[in-house]
Amino acid sequence: MAAAALTATVGLALTGCAGSGNTGGGNSGDGGSGDSDTIVWWHNSNTGEGKEYYDKVAADFEKAHEGVTVKVEAMQHEDMLTKLQAAFQGGDDSQIPDVYMSRGGGELKAEVEGGLVRDLTEDASETIDKISAFTDQYTVEDKVYALPYSMGIVGFWYNKDLFKAAGIDEVNPAPTMDEFEGYVEKLKAAGTAPISVGAGDKWPAAHYWYYNVVRECSFDTVQAAIEDKDYSDECFIKAGERLEDTIALEPFNAGFLSTPAQSGPTSASGLLATGKVGMQLAGHWEPGVAGGLTEDGKVPPFLGWFAYPTFDGQAGDPADQMGGGDAWSVSTGAPDAAVEFAEYLLSDEVQTGFAELDMGLPTNPAATGSIANETLAQLIPVRDAGGNTQLYLDTRLGQSVGGAMNDAIALVFAGQAGPQDVVDAIQSAAEAE
Repeated sequence: MAAAALTATVGLALTGCAGSGNTGGGNSGDGGSGDSDTIVWWHNSNTGEGKEYYDKVAADFEKAHEGVTVKVEAMQHEDMLTKLQAAFQGGDDSQIPDVYMSRGGGELKAEVEGGLVRDLTEDASETIDKISAFTDQYTVEDKVYALPYSMGIVGFWYNKDLFKAAGIDEVNPAPTMDEFEGYVEKLKAAGTAPISVGAGDKWPAAHYWYYNVVRECSFDTVQAAIEDKDYSDECFIKAGERLEDTIALEPFNAGFLSTPAQSGPTSASGLLATGKVGMQLAGHWEPGVAGGLTEDGKVPPFLGWFAYPTFDGQAGDPADQMGGGDAWSVSTGAPDAAVEFAEYLLSDEVQTGFAELDMGLPTNPAATGSIANETLAQLIPVRDAGGNTQLYLDTRLGQSVGGAMNDAIALVFAGQAGPQDVVDAIQSAAEAE
């Protein structure tokens, strides 16, 4: 669900790691079992129907594969990222789970260079063919190292009831910044906190700068900056200036600088789920996360969605979006059964159940018509409309550059840094790699 996860930066100070595709690592810790008949699976669907569903998926796989045990480790998203970071840094494949979530980009490349992740190009070729439209960000030197199961875009999830109560009768699915600022002012006038943001976890706040880059910079400009390690284009400064304009509106929940992203009812997602704020900038995972934070465990019926606003004179294509996905990787020390399990997670059956519970936007074409939530379903045509989707920049740039970037953006939210400081942080970190 959470990509974002999918989007908090995972440190990957990787070391080389031995391991074959047929045997696991040692038998210590919570990572790979070291047993050819046991699969250790880490995921972040740790609440509500999502957790129950994944428990059932594991049990169904066990029934169909006599003698195989799937050891499920469901944990809160940021906790999972921290544990993955520690496992990768340790260089001991007994600590790395057999099947785990990957977000692609620079993070995956670092895992590949560290010898920690299995090449699935041949072993999972049939599944890869089925989801080939989404495998680019999980490909390193023409080899596929993860199977994307959910691919979506970031936008504003909003409370339709609170918008109506504030006199906002019509919401543009693709608003201009002037329209967006009008929503903020009307919500404030009605006594409603307009936006929740989990700036305590940094990446939710950083998403605003990322999206401003999508709007102010052309896709090719961003691509060239990353390849050349040159962020001197004025559009990156404009992205920071746009962020300062948004912060100046004072639209965020009280205590937003320490608010967590998704953990508990007082998190940014919890405030949206319980009707305390008007909207939240979040990815396709939000209905599933919100559903896990309500009293009845159901997706709030009041959720609506609109795209990140566009700016007058922007250089970016208005059809471009910011987003990414979640995929299943298999560690090099995992048993062969782990590859079968990863493919099972992309099967028509499992992806359809995933869609029916609104856990994300499935990549298997057989499941895209099964999304239960109509608002979540409307992201499918936006995702597939032909514009470029800019991968979350911290994921794309990798830990060292992405971490420095997120730290600088967090300081802008705190009023302790400006647009140039963000660019300088990225440039310095890129040059130091």
